Amino acid sequence: MNSLRRAVAAAGSVAVCVLGASFAPAAQADAAESLRAFVRDVKSGRAAFTQTVTSPDGARQKVSSGQFSFARPDRFRFEYAKPYPQTIVGDGQKVWVHDPDLAQVTVRPLGQALGNTPAALLTGASIDKGFELKNQPDRDGLEWVRATPRDSGGTVQWMQAGFRGRALVAVEIADSFGQRSLLRFEQMATDVTLPAETFRFTPPPGADVSGG
Repeated sequence: MNSLRRAVAAAGSVAVCVLGASFAPAAQADAAESLRAFVRDVKSGRAAFTQTVTSPDGARQKVSSGQFSFARPDRFRFEYAKPYPQTIVGDGQKVWVHDPDLAQVTVRPLGQALGNTPAALLTGASIDKGFELKNQPDRDGLEWVRATPRDSGGTVQWMQAGFRGRALVAVEIADSFGQRSLLRFEQMATDVTLPAETFRFTPPPGADVSGG
């Protein structure tokens, strides 16, 4: 089970998040300011993503991919396509997780499911209130900033966002289980008009629904 799925189902937090934004570079901008600008300026978007989860011992990796859409505040949709289908929808009040292969749906109040997680960071309306930001050394051709939750009680230890100029192209997450998740984004479009049904979810007939 990848880190996002386990965080929501077992601990009530979405451990993955993201999206890339492309807009004009600002002179002398660092990664922390690029992240603040992303949250301040980008109101909606969609992208393809690839997620690589590495086990605590570094010996095993799981790769998944899909599509992501978001609209501020607190609305998002993950559509995992490979290696198995899964849908995660934040409708502004609740977070729904649908595993069609298992015919299971888990639902939790938004505040309980997100807390101080990257999903709250990147789809919410603020950064510094919930996270401490610190620029990191450049690597892999990107500028990095680490966002550490001010509330240390969640499942996310820290998140690092990698920028190329003002374009967010990667997110790395360390969770309390010792796993690392690296997400890379492609084919992004920002400040797009998304249908309202993108962020609605109705459990399919016959699905086992838990939570509330």
